[in-house]
Amino acid sequence: MSSFVISRSPYRVSFFGGGTDYPAWYRDNPGAVLATSINKYCYLMCRWLPPFFEHKHTITWSQVERVQEIDEIRHPSVRETLKFMGIKQGADIHHTGDLPARAGMGTSSAFTVTLLHALYTLREVKVNKMQLALDAIHIEQNLIKENIGSQDQTTSAFGGFNRIDFTGEHNIKVTPIKSPRLRELENCLMLFFTGFSRTASQIAKAQIERVEENKPILKRLYEMVDEGTGILLANNNLANFGKLLNEAWKLKRQLSDRVSIDYIDYLYANAIRAGAVGGKLLGAGGGGFLLFFVEPDAQPKVKEKLSSLLYVPFEFETGGSRIIFK
Repeated sequence: MSSFVISRSPYRVSFFGGGTDYPAWYRDNPGAVLATSINKYCYLMCRWLPPFFEHKHTITWSQVERVQEIDEIRHPSVRETLKFMGIKQGADIHHTGDLPARAGMGTSSAFTVTLLHALYTLREVKVNKMQLALDAIHIEQNLIKENIGSQDQTTSAFGGFNRIDFTGEHNIKVTPIKSPRLRELENCLMLFFTGFSRTASQIAKAQIERVEENKPILKRLYEMVDEGTGILLANNNLANFGKLLNEAWKLKRQLSDRVSIDYIDYLYANAIRAGAVGGKLLGAGGGGFLLFFVEPDAQPKVKEKLSSLLYVPFEFETGGSRIIFK
């Protein structure tokens, strides 16, 4: 049995279809997203804790927890994942990540996927990417009872640039987008950190409660997945991808009055004036990271206009969740 494991799972950038990946929507309507994993990761170092200490479990995250019982663990994903996996041995878990939590990049779901992968490996159980995604979705939606969709777990587990379809009760289909234009798209994307984060579950709750009311908007957001994919697979102007992002952002703001705030609207307007074609606030809204589509020659001006924000270069990645040491 493995005694020490380091697991790594990527965070994600979602382009179109967000909101249609909530079970409250896709149980009765088709849902889909167009999203990619990026080269920013959640890392977990896990081992079985030797039985020489006063405590049985150690969990190191933004806090350090030393507890005897799993039910005493404050970190919800660690607590529920250990229970879900039926862990009886003492666990020693250390977390670090490339991006801050609660910032719209799927960090909480990447954490759950990474922990599952590490625990399966410690127990020498082979697990495929779909099982990692489904287990993480179950833990977050049903055990922790977060108001969260199903795209973050799936993108983090699989990796790559994908169309992900959701139908019925967690029937998930992952279709990789194979286009020579992905590198061109990557070169036109700019990511900025607003400097503050939010709790996505609270914002998502308001959206979920308005699913029926928002039905026309969600249907249009779903249609944009096809349109965005079509732009990448065709030879037309790639700037149309940015224009579609702009349309999607305007629609997303209508899902709930908590999606955006005046400061975000101010930053967005400044970026557009400086030359951005379109963009969006990643995740459920309220804060976190802003993504913009900007032609390369306009990027210096956009960076200057948003100089108060942290610019975060990134690349697409294809590996998904991995064990990098055992």
